[in-house]
Amino acid sequence: MVNDYDDLVAKLADLLLARKLMLATAESCTGGLIAGACTDLAGSSGWLERGFVTYSNEAKSEMLGVDAALIAAHGAVSEAVARAMAEGAVAHSRAQVSVAVTGVAGPTGGSADKPVGTVWFGWSVGGEVRTERRRFDGDRAAVRAATVHHALQNLVDLLQR
Repeated sequence: MVNDYDDLVAKLADLLLARKLMLATAESCTGGLIAGACTDLAGSSGWLERGFVTYSNEAKSEMLGVDAALIAAHGAVSEAVARAMAEGAVAHSRAQVSVAVTGVAGPTGGSADKPVGTVWFGWSVGGEVRTERRRFDGDRAAVRAATVHHALQNLVDLLQR
Protein backbone atom coordinates (compact mmCIF):
# COMPACT_ATOMS: atom_id res chain seq x y z
CA MET A 1 0.00 0.00 0.00
CA VAL A 2 1.29 3.42 -0.92
CA ASN A 3 1.21 5.72 2.08
CA ASP A 4 0.28 8.85 0.16
CA TYR A 5 -2.55 10.42 2.10
CA ASP A 6 -2.56 13.87 0.50
CA ASP A 7 -5.98 13.56 -1.18
CA LEU A 8 -7.63 12.08 1.91
CA VAL A 9 -6.15 14.72 4.18
CA ALA A 10 -7.23 17.51 1.81
CA LYS A 11 -10.82 16.15 1.82
CA LEU A 12 -10.71 15.84 5.59
CA ALA A 13 -9.45 19.41 5.93
CA ASP A 14 -12.23 20.74 3.69
CA LEU A 15 -14.90 18.88 5.66
CA LEU A 16 -13.63 20.00 9.06
CA LEU A 17 -13.09 23.61 7.99
CA ALA A 18 -16.56 23.82 6.40
CA ARG A 19 -18.10 22.69 9.70
CA LYS A 20 -15.70 24.71 11.88
CA LEU A 21 -14.64 21.53 13.67
CA MET A 22 -11.31 20.56 15.18
CA LEU A 23 -9.75 17.09 15.18
CA ALA A 24 -7.77 15.25 17.85
CA THR A 25 -5.97 11.98 17.21
CA ALA A 26 -5.35 9.24 19.78
CA GLU A 27 -2.76 6.81 18.48
CA SER A 28 -1.10 3.72 19.81
CA CYS A 29 0.13 1.36 17.08
CA THR A 30 0.64 4.19 14.56
CA GLY A 31 2.78 6.24 16.92
CA GLY A 32 1.62 9.61 15.59
CA LEU A 33 1.51 8.76 11.87
CA ILE A 34 -2.11 9.92 11.54
CA ALA A 35 -1.30 13.32 13.06
CA GLY A 36 1.84 13.38 10.94
CA ALA A 37 -0.15 12.78 7.76
CA CYS A 38 -2.49 15.61 8.77
CA THR A 39 0.32 18.06 9.46
CA ASP A 40 1.88 17.33 6.07
CA LEU A 41 -0.86 19.64 4.74
CA ALA A 42 -0.06 23.32 5.13
CA GLY A 43 -2.68 25.11 7.21
CA SER A 44 -3.55 22.05 9.27
CA SER A 45 -3.46 24.17 12.43
CA GLY A 46 -6.87 25.44 11.31
CA TRP A 47 -8.47 22.04 11.91
CA LEU A 48 -6.03 19.74 13.79
CA GLU A 49 -6.21 20.59 17.48
CA ARG A 50 -3.78 18.02 18.89
CA GLY A 51 -2.50 14.48 18.71
CA PHE A 52 -2.02 12.03 21.56
CA VAL A 53 0.56 9.28 21.15
CA THR A 54 -0.48 6.83 23.85
CA TYR A 55 1.66 3.81 23.18
CA SER A 56 1.73 2.47 26.73
CA ASN A 57 -1.29 1.49 28.79
CA GLU A 58 -0.26 4.11 31.35
CA ALA A 59 -0.30 6.80 28.69
CA LYS A 60 -3.79 5.76 27.61
CA SER A 61 -4.94 6.19 31.20
CA GLU A 62 -2.97 9.34 32.05
CA MET A 63 -3.48 11.29 28.82
CA LEU A 64 -6.90 10.08 27.67
CA GLY A 65 -8.55 8.99 30.90
CA VAL A 66 -8.93 5.36 29.80
CA ASP A 67 -9.76 3.38 32.94
CA ALA A 68 -6.90 0.99 33.77
CA ALA A 69 -9.51 -1.59 34.80
CA LEU A 70 -10.98 -1.41 31.29
CA ILE A 71 -7.56 -2.15 29.80
CA ALA A 72 -7.02 -4.98 32.29
CA ALA A 73 -10.41 -6.51 31.49
CA HIS A 74 -10.35 -6.23 27.69
CA GLY A 75 -6.72 -5.65 26.72
CA ALA A 76 -5.30 -2.55 25.07
CA VAL A 77 -6.28 -3.86 21.63
CA SER A 78 -10.05 -3.98 22.08
CA GLU A 79 -13.26 -2.27 21.13
CA ALA A 80 -13.73 -0.94 24.66
CA VAL A 81 -10.31 0.71 24.69
CA ALA A 82 -10.65 2.14 21.16
CA ARG A 83 -14.00 3.68 22.18
CA ALA A 84 -12.55 5.08 25.40
CA MET A 85 -9.57 6.51 23.51
CA ALA A 86 -11.85 8.26 21.00
CA GLU A 87 -14.00 9.67 23.81
CA GLY A 88 -10.92 10.64 25.82
CA ALA A 89 -9.34 12.49 22.90
CA VAL A 90 -12.38 14.78 22.68
CA ALA A 91 -12.72 15.10 26.47
CA HIS A 92 -9.03 16.02 26.91
CA SER A 93 -8.80 18.52 24.05
CA ARG A 94 -10.66 21.38 22.45
CA ALA A 95 -11.61 19.17 19.49
CA GLN A 96 -15.12 18.03 18.58
CA VAL A 97 -13.97 15.13 16.37
CA SER A 98 -11.47 12.37 17.08
CA VAL A 99 -9.95 9.23 15.65
CA ALA A 100 -8.33 6.55 17.81
CA VAL A 101 -6.32 3.47 16.88
CA THR A 102 -4.95 0.61 18.96
CA GLY A 103 -3.52 -2.53 17.46
CA VAL A 104 -0.81 -5.11 16.95
CA ALA A 105 1.50 -3.88 14.19
CA GLY A 106 3.97 -6.75 14.59
CA PRO A 107 6.09 -8.54 13.80
CA THR A 108 5.64 -9.81 17.39
CA GLY A 109 2.95 -9.31 20.00
CA GLY A 110 0.13 -11.17 18.31
CA SER A 111 -2.02 -13.90 19.84
CA ALA A 112 -4.67 -16.33 18.65
CA ASP A 113 -7.41 -13.82 19.53
CA LYS A 114 -5.47 -10.78 18.32
CA PRO A 115 -3.08 -11.79 15.55
CA VAL A 116 -0.51 -9.41 14.13
CA GLY A 117 -2.35 -6.90 11.94
CA THR A 118 -5.37 -6.60 14.26
CA VAL A 119 -6.41 -2.98 14.78
CA TRP A 120 -9.36 -1.49 16.63
CA PHE A 121 -10.53 1.95 15.47
CA GLY A 122 -12.70 4.52 17.22
CA TRP A 123 -14.15 7.65 15.63
CA SER A 124 -16.05 10.30 17.56
CA VAL A 125 -18.11 12.65 15.41
CA GLY A 126 -20.92 14.79 16.78
CA GLY A 127 -20.82 13.01 20.11
CA GLU A 128 -21.40 9.61 18.48
CA VAL A 129 -18.62 7.03 18.69
CA ARG A 130 -18.22 4.32 16.08
CA THR A 131 -15.79 1.45 16.39
CA GLU A 132 -14.48 -1.14 13.97
CA ARG A 133 -12.03 -4.03 14.04
CA ARG A 134 -9.84 -4.70 11.02
CA ARG A 135 -7.00 -7.04 10.27
CA PHE A 136 -4.33 -5.96 7.82
CA ASP A 137 -1.74 -8.16 6.13
CA GLY A 138 1.91 -7.35 5.63
CA ASP A 139 4.88 -6.25 7.65
CA ARG A 140 4.86 -3.61 10.38
CA ALA A 141 5.11 -0.72 7.92
CA ALA A 142 2.26 -2.09 5.79
CA VAL A 143 -0.01 -2.60 8.81
CA ARG A 144 0.67 0.93 10.05
CA ALA A 145 0.17 2.47 6.59
CA ALA A 146 -3.11 0.58 6.11
CA THR A 147 -4.22 1.72 9.57
CA VAL A 148 -3.56 5.39 8.77
CA HIS A 149 -5.39 5.11 5.44
CA HIS A 150 -8.41 3.36 6.97
CA ALA A 151 -8.58 5.81 9.88
CA LEU A 152 -8.56 8.83 7.56
CA GLN A 153 -10.91 7.32 4.95
CA ASN A 154 -13.54 6.43 7.51
CA LEU A 155 -13.28 9.82 9.16
CA VAL A 156 -13.93 11.43 5.77
CA ASP A 157 -16.87 9.07 5.18
CA LEU A 158 -18.39 9.83 8.60
CA LEU A 159 -18.07 13.59 8.07
CA GLN A 160 -19.70 13.36 4.64
CA ARG A 161 -22.89 11.87 6.13
